[in-house]
Amino acid sequence: MSQSSTKLLFFAGSAREASFNKRLARLGFEIAEANGIAATFADLGDYPMPLYDADLQALDGIPENAQKFEALMKVHTGIFIACPEYNASITPLLKNTLDWVSRVRIEGEEALAVYKTRVFALGSASNGGLGGLRGLNTVRTMLELGTGALVLPDQFAVPRAADAFEDNGHLKNKESQETFKKLIQKLARAAHVLHG
Repeated sequence: MSQSSTKLLFFAGSAREASFNKRLARLGFEIAEANGIAATFADLGDYPMPLYDADLQALDGIPENAQKFEALMKVHTGIFIACPEYNASITPLLKNTLDWVSRVRIEGEEALAVYKTRVFALGSASNGGLGGLRGLNTVRTMLELGTGALVLPDQFAVPRAADAFEDNGHLKNKESQETFKKLIQKLARAAHVLHG
């Protein structure tokens, strides 16, 4: 697989329109494109799913939006998730999305293939002083132990997020912006190596 086939997906674990994490995911998408990396921004609000329930799955099967989101993940080699922190943990929306996608089974593929064959990177934005970092441990555990995903050790956080973004969506702190760019470039390189 050539370097040009590396493609990154950016999304946030929030559907709220004013979400700081959605701003972070959009910024990541823009940084990737500005640096010649093919990228997509997705909004989980466009993929509503019922609360995961095994009885519901047995009755109705996998929701169409879970199948669509799994297919979207599949056409990207690296995935960045901007993760809001809810009580030092993962958001229900993000957990539910990842759970439903984990149930998708494609004939001829091993279980959880879409997770095991992609590279993930995590970030967060919060008004708190830690920038939402505490919640990333839950997301990392779910991805690494729960789905067998490869997650980069680097994490990126934006503290005091209400005052962190310029009007154009860039970070006011240029050093932080550069750190984020380096993480995105590392994600692209790792995705290329995994799919090379």
